[in-house]
This record gives sequence, structure tokens and C-alpha cells, in this order.
Amino acid sequence: MRGSSLLTALVVLPLLAFALIVYNLVILIGFTGQPDAVDAWMAAPIFTISMFSGDRWDVSFADVFMGLSLALLFVEMTKATRTDSLAIINHGLSMLVCVICIIEFVAVRGFTNSTFFMLLLMTVFDVVAGFTITIVAAKRDFGSSAGIVGTN
Repeated sequence: MRGSSLLTALVVLPLLAFALIVYNLVILIGFTGQPDAVDAWMAAPIFTISMFSGDRWDVSFADVFMGLSLALLFVEMTKATRTDSLAIINHGLSMLVCVICIIEFVAVRGFTNSTFFMLLLMTVFDVVAGFTITIVAAKRDFGSSAGIVGTN
């Protein structure tokens, strides 16, 4: 029974909310009042990968964060194909996450940088694509045909 409630929670909760929580913890707890220190820390290399070409790729926290956030966005897109009531709750919560991101980007110190802006864009894409994919999947599931109002 516990496994099914965990699965239900993962279906309902927007996964990009976890990325938002991590970012908030880093900014609000880790570097209170020092936005320049945050930008420097996020851009500092965590590790370096040597390429066959001889170039070196310095991977930063921001790079890892964006890669993991993109993976979460991919999972969100696959969850958007669901047409049940849990999917509608997920879309509403995704909209809430998007609004929180917009407010933090515009109004909270330390959130106005390219890394957070990319997370903001991911939440916008999650909302728009989620509703679009769900509508298309619902039309397919209900077998609506051309000529019915709103289904062309």
C-alpha cells in the first residue's frame, strides 16, 4: 500500500518543484545576502572532463543542475500523456510552480541569473506542453472526430 501512495505522489507532484526546492535551498540557506558569491560558486568547476579533441570541459554546479532539471522535464512530458484526474491536479500544481518561479525571478534577490531563468523556462514549457499533450491525448482516448465543437 505504501508503494502505491508514493507512486501517486510522484504522479501528482510536478518534479520540477524538486529542482525549485534545491535551488531555493542553495540560494536562501547557502548564500544569504551574497548574490555575487552565488554566481561565482555556481560557475566554479566541480570536475573537468578531457575530450578526445584535447579540449577540457569544466562542469559546474549550474551545468549539473540544468542537466538534472532537463531530465525531470522529460519525465514531466511523459507524465503529461495521462488523462486521469491526477494529471489535472499535476497540471495545476505545475502552474503554481511556474508562478512561484516567475515571482522569485522578478522579486527575490539572488534568483536573477541565467540558470534560474532556464529553470523558469522549463516550468513554462512544462505547463504549456502538459496541457497541450493532455488535450491531444484526451481527444485520442475519447475518439473525438472532426466536426465536434472544439475538437478540430
